Amino acid sequence: MTSPYAPRMGTIPRSFVREILKVTQNPEVISFAGGLPNPRFFPVQGIAEAAADVLIRADGSALQYGTTEGYAPLREYIAQRYRKTEGLDVSPDEILITNGSQQALDLVGKVFIDRQDTIAIERPGYLGAIQAFSVYQPQFHPVPLLEDGVDVDRLADVLRTHRVRFFHTVINFQNPSGISYSIEKRRALAKIVKQHGTFLIEDDPYRELRFEGTAKPSMRHELGDKAVLLGSFSKIVAPGLRLGWVCASRETMAALVVAKQASDLHSNSFCQRMLHQFLLTHDIDEHIALIRAAYKRQKDIMLAALEAHFPPEVTFTRPEGGMFIWATLPERLTAMDLLERAAQEKVVFVPGTPFFVDGGGTHNMRLNFSNADEGRLEEGIARLGRVIKEMLA
Repeated sequence: MTSPYAPRMGTIPRSFVREILKVTQNPEVISFAGGLPNPRFFPVQGIAEAAADVLIRADGSALQYGTTEGYAPLREYIAQRYRKTEGLDVSPDEILITNGSQQALDLVGKVFIDRQDTIAIERPGYLGAIQAFSVYQPQFHPVPLLEDGVDVDRLADVLRTHRVRFFHTVINFQNPSGISYSIEKRRALAKIVKQHGTFLIEDDPYRELRFEGTAKPSMRHELGDKAVLLGSFSKIVAPGLRLGWVCASRETMAALVVAKQASDLHSNSFCQRMLHQFLLTHDIDEHIALIRAAYKRQKDIMLAALEAHFPPEVTFTRPEGGMFIWATLPERLTAMDLLERAAQEKVVFVPGTPFFVDGGGTHNMRLNFSNADEGRLEEGIARLGRVIKEMLA
Protein backbone atom coordinates (compact mmCIF):
# COMPACT_ATOMS: atom_id res chain seq x y z
CA MET A 1 0.00 0.00 0.00
CA THR A 2 1.31 3.43 -0.95
CA SER A 3 2.03 5.66 2.02
CA PRO A 4 -0.07 8.85 2.19
CA TYR A 5 2.91 10.72 3.63
CA ALA A 6 5.83 12.46 1.97
CA PRO A 7 8.62 9.97 1.12
CA ARG A 8 11.15 12.09 3.03
CA MET A 9 9.43 11.14 6.30
CA GLY A 10 10.89 7.68 5.89
CA THR A 11 14.41 9.13 5.99
CA ILE A 12 14.06 10.84 9.39
CA PRO A 13 15.35 8.74 12.31
CA ARG A 14 13.13 8.43 15.36
CA SER A 15 14.58 9.70 18.60
CA PHE A 16 16.04 6.58 20.20
CA VAL A 17 16.48 8.58 23.38
CA ARG A 18 12.75 9.33 23.60
CA GLU A 19 11.95 5.64 23.15
CA ILE A 20 14.28 4.73 26.02
CA LEU A 21 12.81 7.46 28.23
CA LYS A 22 9.45 5.67 28.11
CA VAL A 23 11.07 2.92 30.18
CA THR A 24 12.19 5.43 32.79
CA GLN A 25 8.64 6.22 33.83
CA ASN A 26 9.20 3.40 36.31
CA PRO A 27 10.71 5.15 39.37
CA GLU A 28 12.84 2.09 40.11
CA VAL A 29 14.77 2.58 36.87
CA ILE A 30 18.01 4.55 37.10
CA SER A 31 18.37 6.46 33.86
CA PHE A 32 21.57 7.78 32.30
CA ALA A 33 19.71 8.07 28.99
CA GLY A 34 18.23 11.55 28.80
CA GLY A 35 20.01 14.76 27.95
CA LEU A 36 18.07 16.48 30.69
CA PRO A 37 19.16 19.36 32.94
CA ASN A 38 18.69 18.74 36.64
CA PRO A 39 15.27 20.12 37.72
CA ARG A 40 16.69 20.99 41.15
CA PHE A 41 18.09 24.10 39.49
CA PHE A 42 14.95 25.30 37.72
CA PRO A 43 14.33 28.76 39.26
CA VAL A 44 10.64 28.17 39.92
CA GLN A 45 10.11 31.06 42.35
CA GLY A 46 12.04 33.52 40.20
CA ILE A 47 10.11 32.54 37.08
CA ALA A 48 6.80 32.85 38.95
CA GLU A 49 7.70 36.35 40.15
CA ALA A 50 8.87 37.39 36.67
CA ALA A 51 5.64 36.09 35.10
CA ALA A 52 3.53 38.06 37.56
CA ASP A 53 5.60 41.21 37.02
CA VAL A 54 5.20 41.01 33.26
CA LEU A 55 1.45 40.45 33.40
CA ILE A 56 0.95 43.31 35.85
CA ARG A 57 3.15 45.81 34.01
CA ALA A 58 2.61 44.91 30.36
CA ASP A 59 -1.05 45.94 30.12
CA GLY A 60 -1.85 42.95 27.90
CA SER A 61 0.85 43.59 25.32
CA ALA A 62 2.81 40.54 26.50
CA LEU A 63 -0.08 38.39 25.26
CA GLN A 64 -0.17 39.98 21.79
CA TYR A 65 1.60 38.86 18.61
CA GLY A 66 5.25 39.89 18.49
CA THR A 67 7.98 40.43 15.93
CA THR A 68 9.54 37.47 14.16
CA GLU A 69 13.04 38.43 15.29
CA GLY A 70 11.98 38.29 18.94
CA TYR A 71 11.59 40.60 21.92
CA ALA A 72 14.11 43.41 21.38
CA PRO A 73 15.32 43.75 25.01
CA LEU A 74 15.99 39.99 25.18
CA ARG A 75 17.97 40.14 21.94
CA GLU A 76 19.96 43.06 23.35
CA TYR A 77 20.63 41.03 26.51
CA ILE A 78 22.01 38.12 24.46
CA ALA A 79 24.17 40.46 22.36
CA GLN A 80 25.55 42.09 25.52
CA ARG A 81 26.32 38.69 27.03
CA TYR A 82 28.29 37.71 23.91
CA ARG A 83 30.27 40.93 24.35
CA LYS A 84 30.82 40.26 28.05
CA THR A 85 31.62 36.54 28.03
CA GLU A 86 33.08 36.03 24.54
CA GLY A 87 34.43 39.44 23.57
CA LEU A 88 32.32 39.31 20.42
CA ASP A 89 30.97 42.47 18.82
CA VAL A 90 27.40 41.27 18.25
CA SER A 91 24.45 43.48 17.36
CA PRO A 92 20.89 42.69 18.51
CA ASP A 93 20.02 42.74 14.79
CA GLU A 94 22.15 39.61 14.47
CA ILE A 95 20.05 37.69 17.02
CA LEU A 96 16.90 35.70 16.20
CA ILE A 97 14.90 34.16 19.07
CA THR A 98 13.83 30.56 18.40
CA ASN A 99 11.85 27.80 20.09
CA GLY A 100 14.94 26.29 21.67
CA SER A 101 18.11 25.60 19.74
CA GLN A 102 16.33 22.64 18.14
CA GLN A 103 14.23 25.02 16.05
CA ALA A 104 17.41 26.91 15.24
CA LEU A 105 18.75 23.69 13.69
CA ASP A 106 15.57 23.29 11.67
CA LEU A 107 15.83 26.87 10.39
CA VAL A 108 19.45 26.28 9.40
CA GLY A 109 18.27 23.25 7.44
CA LYS A 110 15.52 25.26 5.73
CA VAL A 111 17.88 28.04 4.72
CA PHE A 112 20.96 26.07 3.66
CA ILE A 113 19.89 22.60 2.48
CA ASP A 114 18.22 21.47 -0.73
CA ARG A 115 17.66 17.79 -1.48
CA GLN A 116 20.95 15.94 -2.07
CA ASP A 117 23.09 18.88 -0.93
CA THR A 118 26.23 17.86 0.95
CA ILE A 119 26.70 18.76 4.61
CA ALA A 120 29.46 17.73 6.98
CA ILE A 121 28.81 16.70 10.58
CA GLU A 122 30.81 15.23 13.43
CA ARG A 123 31.15 11.46 13.89
CA PRO A 124 29.55 10.73 16.31
CA GLY A 125 27.10 13.56 15.71
CA TYR A 126 24.41 15.28 17.71
CA LEU A 127 21.19 13.29 17.25
CA GLY A 128 18.98 16.40 17.29
CA ALA A 129 20.92 17.86 14.37
CA ILE A 130 20.79 14.60 12.43
CA GLN A 131 17.02 14.52 12.84
CA ALA A 132 16.52 18.20 11.96
CA PHE A 133 18.70 18.09 8.85
CA SER A 134 17.33 14.74 7.65
CA VAL A 135 14.00 16.40 6.85
CA TYR A 136 15.74 18.24 3.99
CA GLN A 137 17.32 15.04 2.59
CA PRO A 138 20.99 16.04 2.41
CA GLN A 139 23.99 13.84 1.75
CA PHE A 140 25.69 13.52 5.15
CA HIS A 141 29.47 13.36 5.31
CA PRO A 142 30.43 12.46 8.88
CA VAL A 143 33.96 13.40 9.95
CA PRO A 144 35.57 11.52 12.87
CA LEU A 145 36.17 13.20 16.19
CA LEU A 146 39.54 12.86 17.87
CA GLU A 147 40.32 13.60 21.53
CA ASP A 148 40.79 17.32 20.86
CA GLY A 149 38.15 17.89 18.17
CA VAL A 150 37.37 16.98 14.59
CA ASP A 151 39.94 15.26 12.37
CA VAL A 152 40.80 18.34 10.31
CA ASP A 153 42.65 16.36 7.65
CA ARG A 154 39.58 14.25 6.98
CA LEU A 155 37.40 17.37 6.98
CA ALA A 156 39.76 19.01 4.50
CA ASP A 157 39.34 15.99 2.21
CA VAL A 158 35.55 16.30 2.35
CA LEU A 159 35.63 20.05 1.67
CA ARG A 160 38.08 19.57 -1.18
CA THR A 161 36.07 16.85 -2.94
CA HIS A 162 32.49 18.06 -2.33
CA ARG A 163 30.52 21.29 -2.41
CA VAL A 164 29.71 21.36 1.30
CA ARG A 165 26.96 23.69 2.46
CA PHE A 166 28.21 23.77 6.06
CA PHE A 167 30.00 21.88 8.79
CA HIS A 168 27.95 21.41 11.97
CA THR A 169 29.81 21.15 15.27
CA VAL A 170 28.97 21.04 18.97
CA ILE A 171 32.32 22.57 19.79
CA ASN A 172 32.12 22.61 23.60
CA PHE A 173 31.36 19.42 25.58
CA GLN A 174 30.05 17.69 22.49
CA ASN A 175 26.89 15.64 22.58
CA PRO A 176 27.35 12.66 22.75
CA SER A 177 31.13 12.43 23.32
CA GLY A 178 31.68 15.18 25.91
CA ILE A 179 34.89 16.36 24.19
CA SER A 180 35.82 20.01 23.60
CA TYR A 181 37.93 21.40 20.77
CA SER A 182 41.38 22.58 21.76
CA ILE A 183 42.65 26.05 20.81
CA GLU A 184 44.97 24.50 18.24
CA LYS A 185 42.14 22.48 16.71
CA ARG A 186 39.90 25.55 16.50
CA ARG A 187 42.60 27.46 14.64
CA ALA A 188 43.19 24.58 12.22
CA LEU A 189 39.45 24.22 11.68
CA ALA A 190 39.06 27.94 10.98
CA LYS A 191 41.89 27.84 8.45
CA ILE A 192 40.31 24.97 6.53
CA VAL A 193 36.81 26.46 6.57
CA LYS A 194 38.19 29.80 5.33
CA GLN A 195 40.08 28.11 2.51
CA HIS A 196 36.94 26.48 1.18
CA GLY A 197 34.48 29.30 1.90
CA THR A 198 31.91 27.10 3.60
CA PHE A 199 29.78 27.98 6.63
CA LEU A 200 30.39 26.65 10.12
CA ILE A 201 27.37 26.04 12.37
CA GLU A 202 28.64 26.44 15.94
CA ASP A 203 25.97 24.69 18.00
CA ASP A 204 26.83 25.66 21.57
CA PRO A 205 24.08 24.84 24.11
CA TYR A 206 26.56 23.74 26.78
CA ARG A 207 28.90 26.74 26.52
CA GLU A 208 28.10 28.07 30.01
CA LEU A 209 28.50 24.65 31.68
CA ARG A 210 32.31 24.61 31.88
CA PHE A 211 33.43 23.44 35.33
CA GLU A 212 37.09 22.66 34.57
CA GLY A 213 39.81 24.08 32.33
CA THR A 214 39.84 27.38 30.48
CA ALA A 215 37.09 28.74 28.26
CA LYS A 216 37.91 28.61 24.53
CA PRO A 217 36.98 31.35 22.03
CA SER A 218 34.02 31.14 19.69
CA MET A 219 34.77 30.35 16.05
CA ARG A 220 33.18 33.68 15.13
CA HIS A 221 36.43 35.36 16.19
CA GLU A 222 38.18 33.58 13.30
CA LEU A 223 35.36 33.18 10.78
CA GLY A 224 33.22 36.29 11.20
CA ASP A 225 30.07 36.08 9.03
CA LYS A 226 30.84 32.50 8.00
CA ALA A 227 30.10 31.35 11.57
CA VAL A 228 26.47 30.84 12.58
CA LEU A 229 26.12 30.51 16.37
CA LEU A 230 23.28 28.63 18.09
CA GLY A 231 22.51 29.08 21.79
CA SER A 232 19.91 28.10 24.35
CA PHE A 233 18.46 29.03 27.73
CA SER A 234 17.40 25.41 28.28
CA LYS A 235 20.56 24.38 30.11
CA ILE A 236 20.98 27.50 32.27
CA VAL A 237 17.36 28.47 33.08
CA ALA A 238 14.75 25.86 32.09
CA PRO A 239 14.09 23.76 28.97
CA GLY A 240 10.32 24.04 29.27
CA LEU A 241 10.49 27.69 28.23
CA ARG A 242 11.69 26.50 24.79
CA LEU A 243 13.78 29.61 24.13
CA GLY A 244 17.03 29.65 22.19
CA TRP A 245 18.58 31.80 19.51
CA VAL A 246 20.61 32.07 16.34
CA CYS A 247 23.42 34.61 16.01
CA ALA A 248 24.32 35.26 12.37
CA SER A 249 25.30 37.98 9.93
CA ARG A 250 22.59 40.34 8.74
CA GLU A 251 22.60 38.66 5.32
CA THR A 252 22.08 35.20 6.78
CA MET A 253 19.63 36.61 9.31
CA ALA A 254 17.37 37.93 6.52
CA ALA A 255 16.96 34.38 5.18
CA LEU A 256 16.47 32.91 8.67
CA VAL A 257 13.73 35.45 9.46
CA VAL A 258 11.80 34.48 6.32
CA ALA A 259 12.10 30.80 7.29
CA LYS A 260 10.97 31.58 10.84
CA GLN A 261 7.95 33.56 9.60
CA ALA A 262 6.89 30.59 7.51
CA SER A 263 7.35 28.19 10.44
CA ASP A 264 5.52 29.87 13.31
CA LEU A 265 5.61 33.66 12.85
CA HIS A 266 7.45 34.16 16.15
CA SER A 267 8.40 32.45 19.41
CA ASN A 268 6.22 32.77 22.50
CA SER A 269 5.99 36.51 23.25
CA PHE A 270 5.01 36.10 26.87
CA CYS A 271 7.82 33.64 27.64
CA GLN A 272 10.36 35.97 26.04
CA ARG A 273 9.28 38.89 28.21
CA MET A 274 9.07 36.72 31.30
CA LEU A 275 12.57 35.36 30.74
CA HIS A 276 13.96 38.83 30.16
CA GLN A 277 12.37 40.04 33.39
CA PHE A 278 13.89 37.08 35.23
CA LEU A 279 17.34 37.85 33.80
CA LEU A 280 17.04 41.52 34.84
CA THR A 281 16.11 40.71 38.42
CA HIS A 282 18.37 37.72 39.11
CA ASP A 283 22.11 37.12 38.92
CA ILE A 284 22.37 34.55 36.12
CA ASP A 285 26.10 34.07 36.70
CA GLU A 286 25.46 33.13 40.32
CA HIS A 287 22.76 30.70 39.19
CA ILE A 288 25.06 29.16 36.56
CA ALA A 289 27.81 28.78 39.19
CA LEU A 290 25.47 26.60 41.27
CA ILE A 291 24.72 24.41 38.25
CA ARG A 292 28.40 24.09 37.37
CA ALA A 293 29.35 23.08 40.90
CA ALA A 294 26.63 20.43 41.06
CA TYR A 295 27.40 19.01 37.61
CA LYS A 296 31.11 18.83 38.39
CA ARG A 297 30.33 16.93 41.58
CA GLN A 298 28.02 14.55 39.70
CA LYS A 299 30.58 14.05 36.92
CA ASP A 300 33.27 13.27 39.49
CA ILE A 301 31.00 10.73 41.20
CA MET A 302 30.23 9.03 37.88
CA LEU A 303 33.90 8.91 36.83
CA ALA A 304 34.92 7.48 40.22
CA ALA A 305 32.17 4.87 39.92
CA LEU A 306 33.24 3.98 36.38
CA GLU A 307 36.82 3.48 37.56
CA ALA A 308 35.65 1.39 40.52
CA HIS A 309 33.04 -0.81 38.84
CA PHE A 310 33.84 -1.09 35.12
CA PRO A 311 36.48 -3.54 33.86
CA PRO A 312 39.67 -1.96 32.49
CA GLU A 313 38.72 -2.92 28.90
CA VAL A 314 36.05 -0.19 28.98
CA THR A 315 37.35 3.29 28.18
CA PHE A 316 35.57 6.61 28.65
CA THR A 317 35.98 10.35 28.10
CA ARG A 318 36.67 12.85 30.88
CA PRO A 319 34.71 16.00 30.00
CA GLU A 320 35.56 19.46 31.34
CA GLY A 321 31.91 20.48 31.27
CA GLY A 322 28.53 19.71 29.81
CA MET A 323 26.38 16.71 30.69
CA PHE A 324 27.78 13.54 29.07
CA ILE A 325 30.44 10.85 29.27
CA TRP A 326 31.09 8.61 26.23
CA ALA A 327 32.18 5.05 26.96
CA THR A 328 33.64 2.45 24.59
CA LEU A 329 33.07 -1.25 25.22
CA PRO A 330 35.31 -4.15 24.16
CA GLU A 331 34.71 -5.45 20.62
CA ARG A 332 33.02 -8.63 21.86
CA LEU A 333 30.23 -6.71 23.61
CA THR A 334 27.67 -4.53 21.84
CA ALA A 335 25.91 -1.65 23.53
CA MET A 336 22.48 -2.88 22.37
CA ASP A 337 23.03 -6.28 23.99
CA LEU A 338 24.23 -4.54 27.13
CA LEU A 339 21.17 -2.25 27.17
CA GLU A 340 18.82 -5.23 26.96
CA ARG A 341 20.47 -6.89 29.96
CA ALA A 342 20.92 -3.64 31.88
CA ALA A 343 17.23 -2.78 31.53
CA GLN A 344 16.45 -6.01 33.36
CA GLU A 345 18.58 -4.64 36.20
CA LYS A 346 16.63 -1.36 35.99
CA VAL A 347 19.37 0.87 34.61
CA VAL A 348 19.40 2.39 31.10
CA PHE A 349 21.66 4.48 28.86
CA VAL A 350 21.79 5.45 25.17
CA PRO A 351 23.69 3.08 22.85
CA GLY A 352 26.02 4.75 20.37
CA THR A 353 24.38 3.74 17.09
CA PRO A 354 21.82 6.60 16.82
CA PHE A 355 24.68 9.13 16.73
CA PHE A 356 26.14 7.70 13.51
CA VAL A 357 24.60 8.20 10.05
CA ASP A 358 26.94 5.74 8.34
CA GLY A 359 26.92 2.82 10.74
CA GLY A 360 29.09 2.67 13.81
CA GLY A 361 28.68 3.19 17.53
CA THR A 362 28.01 -0.51 18.07
CA HIS A 363 30.35 -0.59 21.05
CA ASN A 364 29.68 2.90 22.42
CA MET A 365 27.33 4.23 25.08
CA ARG A 366 26.37 7.74 26.17
CA LEU A 367 26.00 8.32 29.90
CA ASN A 368 24.25 11.43 31.23
CA PHE A 369 25.41 12.59 34.67
CA SER A 370 23.45 15.85 35.05
CA ASN A 371 19.99 14.46 35.82
CA ALA A 372 20.59 11.82 38.46
CA ASP A 373 20.54 11.79 42.22
CA GLU A 374 24.11 11.48 43.48
CA GLY A 375 23.39 8.24 45.35
CA ARG A 376 21.72 6.73 42.30
CA LEU A 377 24.73 7.65 40.15
CA GLU A 378 26.92 5.30 42.18
CA GLU A 379 24.28 2.56 42.31
CA GLY A 380 23.45 2.78 38.60
CA ILE A 381 27.07 2.52 37.48
CA ALA A 382 27.63 -0.36 39.91
CA ARG A 383 24.69 -2.23 38.32
CA LEU A 384 26.05 -1.56 34.83
CA GLY A 385 29.51 -2.71 35.88
CA ARG A 386 28.14 -6.00 37.24
CA VAL A 387 26.26 -6.68 34.01
CA ILE A 388 29.30 -5.87 31.84
CA LYS A 389 31.55 -8.19 33.87
CA GLU A 390 28.96 -10.98 33.67
CA MET A 391 28.64 -10.59 29.90
CA LEU A 392 32.42 -10.54 29.39
CA ALA A 393 33.02 -13.56 31.61
